[in-house]
Amino acid sequence: MRALIQRVNYAKVEVDGAVVGQAGKGLLILLGAAEDDTNADCERLAEKISKLRIFADENDKTNLSINDVGGDILAVSQFTLYADCHKGNRPSFVKAGSPDKAKALYEYFCKCCEEKISGKVERGIFGADMKVTLENDGPFTVMLECVDGTIL
Repeated sequence: MRALIQRVNYAKVEVDGAVVGQAGKGLLILLGAAEDDTNADCERLAEKISKLRIFADENDKTNLSINDVGGDILAVSQFTLYADCHKGNRPSFVKAGSPDKAKALYEYFCKCCEEKISGKVERGIFGADMKVTLENDGPFTVMLECVDGTIL
């Protein structure tokens, strides 16, 4: 499972011109799932994200977590995080999980975040053509990957 985490001042996702999810100060998380990912991977990733100290304290040091700042999460499914571009110019997505598996993991990941985060957790619509708007804070972007139960 891969999560591209961006610290944001705000983020929103639209489908067919309608806002379906939005967050204030907090995190935009683009989440990709592989076929061999599990619910335990979702739990580990949500736990790690809830404790990441990537928000500035009063001394402008990155010492605070999303819960310390009362931040929100906007989670968006993103199978293209599993793009394999090493052969040719067209990405292959064979390492991404099947739609049914990925959707179930995405929904479970969002549920895990809701249990770990004091702010609101909103989401996009799995499989939809989504338009994501955000204002990066920093920018500050982190890539996490859960492989065989270990966060990399």
